[in-house]
Amino acid sequence: MSFPQPKPEVPQLPQHLIRTIDCQQGAVRAVRFNADGNYLLSCGSDKSLKLWSASRGTLLKTYSGHGYEVLDADGSYDNSQLCSCSSDKTVILWDVATGQVTRKLRGHAGKVNCVQFNEEATVILSGSIDGTVRCWDTRSRKFDPIQILDEAQDGVSSLKVSEHELLTGSVDGRVRRYDLRMGQLHVDFINSPITCVCFSADAQCTLTSSLDSTVRLLDKSTGEMLGEYTGHKMKGYKLDCCLSSKDTHVLSCSEDGHVYCWDLVEGSLTLKLPVGKAVVQSLSFHPSETRLLTAMEGRVQVWGAEPEETEEDVVVVQQETV
Repeated sequence: MSFPQPKPEVPQLPQHLIRTIDCQQGAVRAVRFNADGNYLLSCGSDKSLKLWSASRGTLLKTYSGHGYEVLDADGSYDNSQLCSCSSDKTVILWDVATGQVTRKLRGHAGKVNCVQFNEEATVILSGSIDGTVRCWDTRSRKFDPIQILDEAQDGVSSLKVSEHELLTGSVDGRVRRYDLRMGQLHVDFINSPITCVCFSADAQCTLTSSLDSTVRLLDKSTGEMLGEYTGHKMKGYKLDCCLSSKDTHVLSCSEDGHVYCWDLVEGSLTLKLPVGKAVVQSLSFHPSETRLLTAMEGRVQVWGAEPEETEEDVVVVQQETV
């Protein structure tokens, strides 16, 4: 006698608001989970970078050193260092524990839109409105970049690094993938300024959002378009897109106050998450759990698949078990 196969579990989506954090740092320009998802970083228009506990929503440290608003940040794999970039044209490497500036990296000719560590945190990559990506050695005593990639014809709006590959998106409408090991450059043309790029978790695909209010999923090796996701509004703001941690869903910020979430394979809209009345400026998906961060105006929202138990609920449960 054969038993029927159990139905595959429907992947859950982060549709319950767990908490809202009032960051008190002006407008939040970007919000990011750290490498293990236990902490979050918020980039403020008041020139500060803040580190928070993701589970409790408590402020752990404030990093001050930029001369203008902070636009992006990233944490190293071991949580010992942070990097951030700013409209002040600089990239800063921070010591997490002390809050001190380890290194201030100058060289970009305009505001720096995006920044990320490589996986070993030995190199910081930064992309700027000046059309270049600069690679900085975090351990060198020299303050010059070890490499400058200047293929973009307009500002670099977004970059992601994965092992030996670098993905960049530019206002010139091109997605560039650098194979740093082979010294090769692959270019895909999307006829609209690009706001955000990312790799899929399986590293087979790239996701791109652009100012024609479309998110596109491309096959990394062939450039073939595998999916198009529309319905949101992205006309004038540099907003984020991302994939869920298991590559089941595509998510995007929108200017209409929602986060749109599509089924990756079917392309259908699965969830339209109402964040608020303003532009959803930034988002970040947890590296392994069903959790989502969003940023709107001066606040960050933490979303989860289940409503979180409050302390009162926990007390009641404990009393019942006594």
